[in-house]
Formats: sequence, structure tokens, C-alpha cells
Amino acid sequence: MSQKGGYQLTPEQLALQEERRRKKLNAQSQTPKPPLINEEKGHVLPREWLKLPESGTNPIAQRIKIMTWNMLAQCLVRRELFPNSDCLKAAQREHMLYYEIASHTADILCLQEVDRLEKLLPVLEALDYAYTYAAGPRKLHGCLIAYKKDKYEKVAEKVIEYDQEDVRKDGEERARRGSSFRTKNIANLVALEGLESDCAGIIVATTHLFWHPRYTYERARQAGILRREVIRFQQDEGHIEWPCIVAGDFNAPPDDATYSLLVGDPVLPSQEERLSFSRVVHATIDPTVPADAAKTSAEEEDEGAVQPNEDGEEETDPDRIITNARAAGPEDGLLTTAELTELYSTHDSRHLKSLYEEGLKSAKSIASTQGSAQDIRTFGDRFAPREPDWSTRHGLYEPEWTSYTFYWHATLDYIFVIDPPSRVSAVSGLLKPFRTEELIPGIPRKGISGSDHVALVAEVTWTGQP
Repeated sequence: MSQKGGYQLTPEQLALQEERRRKKLNAQSQTPKPPLINEEKGHVLPREWLKLPESGTNPIAQRIKIMTWNMLAQCLVRRELFPNSDCLKAAQREHMLYYEIASHTADILCLQEVDRLEKLLPVLEALDYAYTYAAGPRKLHGCLIAYKKDKYEKVAEKVIEYDQEDVRKDGEERARRGSSFRTKNIANLVALEGLESDCAGIIVATTHLFWHPRYTYERARQAGILRREVIRFQQDEGHIEWPCIVAGDFNAPPDDATYSLLVGDPVLPSQEERLSFSRVVHATIDPTVPADAAKTSAEEEDEGAVQPNEDGEEETDPDRIITNARAAGPEDGLLTTAELTELYSTHDSRHLKSLYEEGLKSAKSIASTQGSAQDIRTFGDRFAPREPDWSTRHGLYEPEWTSYTFYWHATLDYIFVIDPPSRVSAVSGLLKPFRTEELIPGIPRKGISGSDHVALVAEVTWTGQP
């Protein structure tokens, strides 16, 4: 072997060099690899599991533990969005994400804002999960459904691209779509067949709806399509007797029209006002819309891009107002509220039922008999006092917060079910929500949570014949 300067190693030297290389490789192979989840780095704030009483009158045919979580994609992390977070780098929070997933031992995971798959997937595999992942066009993060390999086998899957889905049968493409913004958002659907005698099949869907708080109509459109396609998928695959799980980040609080439509409540005048305000066409749909154009109406033409926030104050933050859009016309095909309501009854009249709404209502009732109801805070505790008309509507028993950052505090994440015709679901347990004082001044934060969203975990049972 020729060396620099013309020097050539002797056969003995070559043999010694090879022996040293072999010993080094052998030593490396004997060195224990670091664990996939570092418990010290992965420490998060423990949360109590609320066990709920189960009815003993009917035998339980199916039991499933579901987790949904927006993991905060690393590609979306910006220091200016989380000014008081102490764990924005991937190495600072990734083990918190993994530990949170591992600690709840859910049968099914619904995860949103999933990126860095090369890091996450080995963890899921080590935890004995199989998975399916999908992302919108050219998006760097997506939605992932994972399920225990020893309990389920995937028999079908489907991806819904909301931008490509029609809401009308007639008219030009734009009118058939009836969309106000090209968002690239999707839903990921799977049909899972049970592998055990007491483990029936289930349809699972997870989604991440459009995030912008002012685009109420577009979220309502997307959620209506989601419900329609989940039921269509269930029927097309011939699994009408399987329950459906629909979980994810809906970016809609319980007082939003989207939530009310999903659970079957009528749209209130205040919700109709927000829907009407958001019936616009963005430049992503109509490229002729001039840049920085704001939605205009008779009372807003003189205000330009200034719009009132929830407190009636002027708002100019582009993340909280509508810009680069024009008022929608008949040719755009945006649905009226009556048409939206009809979209939510496509195929059948079943509404979605929230597991946390049902579970926390029961848990709070039990706690009240023990004088500790104040330990369980819900959305209604901060909302109902100023909205007495909501006392009989759904949503008041959702968690007080599912996302809490320096700039945004909201309830946006849900685990819904659609029961099959012959079976009835009940919540048998759920992970207790954080208290506000535990989330202040915002997450992600070391020792609390690795994401800006709170993981939701619930156990649900079904009685009746599968």
C-alpha cells in the first residue's frame, strides 16, 4: 500500500493496523446503545387517570384506549411564537414527546404535526406500534395513526385532501368545491381489524383542520367533509357495525359553529355571524385577488385590514384577521348555513359524540358529591358565566384548555366517536386535564409538556353485539 511520501507499510504493520481496526469495531459493537427514550430528559408533569364507573347491566363487547396529540412539528417552531419556552430545540423536547406517548400505553394513537419521522418511527416500533402516515401536498408534517400490532391489523386506508373534495354536485370546479382557502390540510383514515376474540374492528380518522382563527367557514366545510367521508369509508368497506373514532386538532373551540355542527347542536346567531364574516375567497383560490386585500362589507369598507377581536378591540395581527381575500359571490359556491347543516347529515343522521365532554361531565358530577368539583376545570367554567344561553348545549365539559402558549390559549383538540347502529359507547376513564396554573406561562416547557398542545387520552367501551 503506497503512503504519502512514498512510504509503504510492511505486511506486519498492515496486519497490526487491521487488528487495531477490528478491535475498535468490536468494542463499538459491544458498547450499549443509548435508550430510545431518555427518562431523565423525557420527564413530563404526571396527570391523574380518572377512572369512571362502568354499567354492569350489559356485557362489554369492546374496549379501546385512544390518545390524540398535536406534537408541534419541529419545522414549525419559531422563537418569536414561543418567547417563554425553554425547550424549542429538537434535542430538548423530543424525549418528552416520546415519553408522553409511551407512558399512556394507548391502543391507538392519533398524532398531528408529525415530522422527523426518522426519529419517531423507531420509537413507535420499539413500543410495538404499527402505523400509517400521510401529509398534505408539499407539507413537511402530517397526520399519523399508530395501533398496537398484537391487537389490530390494517385492512384499508384512505387520505382525504380537503382542497380536492366537492361539496356540491353541479357547477364549475370552484363552485363544486365551495372552498374559501386552499389549505393543504388532510385527514388520515384506516380500518383496523381486531386480532383477538374480544377485540372487534374499528374505523379511525385523525385530522388537523385549517388553523387560522378567522376562517370559521373553511373549518366548518372541512369538518363536514370529514364526517361525510368517515361514514362513507365505513360503509364502502362493509364495516357498518364497527365504531368510528374521529380525533385530532380541529382548531375550533366548543363555541364554534364547527363543533356545534359535529355534535348536532343548531347554529346560533352569534355563530352565524362568524360564519358570514368568513365567507370569503382567498388569493389561493382566486389568484386575481390583489395582495393585502381585506374582506370588505358595507360596514367594513372603511376599516381596511383592521377588524375587532373577541373583546371588541381593534386587531391588526395578520394571524388574527382576514387579508388577501375578497367577499364571496354566488359563482364561488360557498355553502349557506342551511347547506352546511345538510352536509353534516350526508349518508345518515348520526352525530359525533365527544369522549371528553361525556367523561368530564361524569367525573365532575362525582367530584361534586365529594366536595372537590373545583379540581376539574372545564371549558364551561370560563365560558358559561358570560354565555348563560349555553347551559343546555354541548361543549361545556370539554377541557378548559388543550393548547396554551404565550399568545394563544384555547380548547381545540377532541376525541369523537360515531357509534354503530346496534352498539352504545361509554367512557370508562380519561386523563385529567391540566390546571391553568400548571400551564402558565405556556408550553412547551421542560418538565411539563414537549408540545404546545395537551395530549388527550380516553378509554371507551361499547356494549351490544359487534
